[in-house]
Amino acid sequence: MNWSDHESFLIIYPHKEFNFDECLLFLGRSNQEVLHQIKGRNLYKLIKVDGTLVLFKIGYIKDSINVEFLNKIPSLVTRKKVAAYIWEWFDLDTNLGEFYKAVSKDKILKKITQDYYGLRIICIQDLFEALIWAILGQQINLTFAYTLKKRFVERFGEYLTFDEDTFWLFPTFEKISSLNVKDLRILQITSRKAEYIIGLAKAMKNGELTKELLNQQQDDQQVQKLLMKHRGVGAWTTDYVMMKCLHNMASLPIADVGLHNAIKHQLGLERKPTIEEIEKLSSGWKGWQAYATFYLWRSLYD
Repeated sequence: MNWSDHESFLIIYPHKEFNFDECLLFLGRSNQEVLHQIKGRNLYKLIKVDGTLVLFKIGYIKDSINVEFLNKIPSLVTRKKVAAYIWEWFDLDTNLGEFYKAVSKDKILKKITQDYYGLRIICIQDLFEALIWAILGQQINLTFAYTLKKRFVERFGEYLTFDEDTFWLFPTFEKISSLNVKDLRILQITSRKAEYIIGLAKAMKNGELTKELLNQQQDDQQVQKLLMKHRGVGAWTTDYVMMKCLHNMASLPIADVGLHNAIKHQLGLERKPTIEEIEKLSSGWKGWQAYATFYLWRSLYD
């Protein structure tokens, strides 16, 4: 992690393969997003560090990420944790140059990696948030998924008001574990999804499911097995969580509709590709399937 501390602000120095505007485009894809705000080329985010609410503004100047603290100046320990949070949020540990090199001759990815050069997977560090976001989005369109997330966050999340704006935190599994299905049904979340969400919250509260536990597993199959033993967590949700939360670059949500549509469009096909065709196409993405998927998802915005 490469950063410098200036008390009231931080400067983070990303690798040269970093495009802040491309990342902002992804973060701004829905006007229903409730967990961050974008104003111009500035990104506002509230997080909780060791019980303290920290609100900061992120800008990008002269190849560096500038982070300004808004509600108060945190302690040095907290500032280090904020820098680490942002470093992980933008997946800055990943060497994108290696990805570009690996797919430089790929017939699908060669062009789009140039088009979206510097785009990084925007991570969801909190395992509970990653799981619940994936479950909320199952079998509905993205617009309605964002609507449900907004209702869920504004009903059960913590918030901070600053300069007449309200900034939200994703609800904790501790809070959700004490709810019943009816509490979620009033938000238009289906009974089944409500059961899944509360079940996962309870599993995390009793320590049966943690990010640390998943990271300790020896291989992907063990991670998948641990996740999929919980109701509501199927193959797609597992792949999504491995990709966005656990930084597993080999994760490929092969049944994803968006991935199928993007490949269809990029290859000019009249039908969606089969699973066998995707397996064949993705053989050249080995070790970078997550980034290949993320860039193909990005291509759908165009």
